[in-house]
Amino acid sequence: MAGLVPAIPIRETQCQPKRDRRVKPGDDSGEDGVSVSFRPEELLADVIARLIGDVRHVAVGNASPIPATAALLAREQNGNGRPYVSLLQSRKHNFFTDGARELFDCAGQGRIDVFFLSGGQIDGAGNVNLVSTGDYAHPQVRFPGSFGSAYLYYVVPKVILFRTEHSRRTLVPKVDFISAPGSNAPNVYRSGGPIALVTNRCLFSFADGRFTLASVHPGHSVEEVREHTGFGFERPASVPQTPPPSPETLKLLREVVAPQLAEVYPQFAAQVFGVGAPAFAK
Repeated sequence: MAGLVPAIPIRETQCQPKRDRRVKPGDDSGEDGVSVSFRPEELLADVIARLIGDVRHVAVGNASPIPATAALLAREQNGNGRPYVSLLQSRKHNFFTDGARELFDCAGQGRIDVFFLSGGQIDGAGNVNLVSTGDYAHPQVRFPGSFGSAYLYYVVPKVILFRTEHSRRTLVPKVDFISAPGSNAPNVYRSGGPIALVTNRCLFSFADGRFTLASVHPGHSVEEVREHTGFGFERPASVPQTPPPSPETLKLLREVVAPQLAEVYPQFAAQVFGVGAPAFAK
């Protein structure tokens, strides 16, 4: 049934990793009906690349290998040199010489179109917690800190939220601390904000202060998403499956993007794409 899907009060659940992390041939087919084999990271990168679209400039912060993969993929797919991709830890894909200070200046001038945020907690209003859980004075868990998340959340037009652990521990009814607010008062000028949340289970779109289930990834279901989500969300009467990456996209990822990615994320590139090793050898 279409409409609001309320949060359901069930016990805490964790996202358990699968032993074989690659989607097997025959599980899904591309647009031409040909079976494809892909890893979860490749699917997520493809989803995020479509969200990026044809923009001028994408910036990716530290410790973000999948968003970095997506940004490089979007540039290769567009075929026009756009978007310009800034990877903060890269020497080749980074024109900043003063680190995050220049990133913030560039964003404030309207010269960054897409950025990525994650958090220890994300709630149904798009609020992000990067500080702690529990009582602020006596926290149960400490996170790295807000840094410039609130600022970038306000000024970057397209902020894509990203979380690889889709569980009730991470997607909560209400965050314990608001590092970056998903919405603001009507009299507050805001040029940026969240447009989507990508998890290992599904894709949520974000508008008017609420999430809507846009698609469910192959191998997952709407009921599973509901079970593992702590906040209520909207959903259409029929929720589509997230399209798998096409053979052309997988070829770009493995042969063009992966060698570029290895400069910044060598371990990730080796593990996922087998850079330097035949990861997809038959």
